[in-house]
Amino acid sequence: MIPLTLAEVAEATGGTLVDAPDPQARVTGPVVHDSRQVTPGALFVAVAGERVDGHDFAERVVTGSGAVAVLASRPVGVPAVVVDDVLEALARLARAVTARLTDTTVVALTGSTGKTSTKDLIAQVLGSKGACVYTEGSFNNEIGFPLTALKARQDTEFLVLEMGARGKGHIAELCGITRPKVGLVINVGTAHLGEFGSREGIAEAKGELVEALPEDGVAVLNGDDPLVRGMAPRTRARVVYYGEAEDAAVRATDVRFDHLQRASFTLSTPAGSAPVALKLYGEHHVSNALAAAAVATVCGLGVERIAAALSEAGSLSKWRMELTDRSDGVTVINDAYNANPDSMRAALRALAAIGGRGPEARRTWAVLGEMRELGEDSLAEHDAVGRLAVRLNIATLVAVGGREAACMELGARNEGSWGEESVLVPDADSAIELLREQVRPGDVVLVKASRSVGLEKVAAALLAQDPMAGTVGEAGR
Repeated sequence: MIPLTLAEVAEATGGTLVDAPDPQARVTGPVVHDSRQVTPGALFVAVAGERVDGHDFAERVVTGSGAVAVLASRPVGVPAVVVDDVLEALARLARAVTARLTDTTVVALTGSTGKTSTKDLIAQVLGSKGACVYTEGSFNNEIGFPLTALKARQDTEFLVLEMGARGKGHIAELCGITRPKVGLVINVGTAHLGEFGSREGIAEAKGELVEALPEDGVAVLNGDDPLVRGMAPRTRARVVYYGEAEDAAVRATDVRFDHLQRASFTLSTPAGSAPVALKLYGEHHVSNALAAAAVATVCGLGVERIAAALSEAGSLSKWRMELTDRSDGVTVINDAYNANPDSMRAALRALAAIGGRGPEARRTWAVLGEMRELGEDSLAEHDAVGRLAVRLNIATLVAVGGREAACMELGARNEGSWGEESVLVPDADSAIELLREQVRPGDVVLVKASRSVGLEKVAAALLAQDPMAGTVGEAGR
């Protein structure tokens, strides 16, 4: 963060200094809400959660870890900036600090699926040109968003912020904190359908990003998504499309895939063309790469630099299409961080492609958990995923969970699976036991579910069973 005195923090947040003998003491370290991340010079944000109250750690982080002060909703016995609402104060602090970043280009992105993977690509491409601060993982809520913004300093050239939305008005609030100059909307899918009621409702919320852009800003839109394209009239900013559409400024031609579903293509931009060879797995990353390239183009990067950076880029966030080959030839694809119908379909297609066809085809396993927040469409969407697994000739579907998982497995059976081609198990431990007994050398295993299901334990157990690893480790460690 840009160094601030406690007096300046209090002024920015509308707070009152309590038990702070030196108002000129400077916050020179990070702003954090996890006591384990406190380092000397930090400002600790005391968030009261359902199970843990950050106020209880106030004395420890100041006297033991070197925090300068605590942003708190009550006096805590150590130097503190006391405010009425900690999260609102955190947003105010981020707004005040980012307003000082006059030489920083703020890039914000949103979408129903692929946000984090695209954000990782953008960060790596822009980072090839200058100092870049970006959202870690999918830390994109009312806590993570301002904390990420507060990591920026005067020498930060690019600030890349992922925006999630749990309801209408949420993205508009986030835009009010950082005032983005470049806004990217990736797609409008069915993630969080239960919260918004319809895809049109999701589009209304996602479009708040382009509405917030200034007249001299740029809206980067997926030209192949009708609901995203429909956001163009909602912005004062210049509009740039990417995708396969005829009017797309950034396109991919000569697209091809290797046996691991890694794409190669020619990147075409208004400034010229250059070859790209992605290290990421799955055809959906072509669109993600084009989105990143479009953002980089409007940020002033040349096509050669963009193509080279895309070709070197990897995943910066865990449990997203992480492909690992065991010594016995078993391939584990850990995509267990999150899931929605669109990302499930993309992952299944990648699994089928990696498994291959014909005499050299490998046996494929789809270990799928339930998808959350789909509302009244939940059962139908789970049924559709089960049916797709059969249509893609996935050898075995392992559905993990309760009612929705049972619907997924039933969809597979109704589509034509028989015998043990689809199976329902109640939890991750049961899936681990089944896979230990039945997975054999050469198989390809995809593990995917919404984060709350906890299927990362399954992927960890599979990797721990590598014959060259020595012993089977504790699942989920």
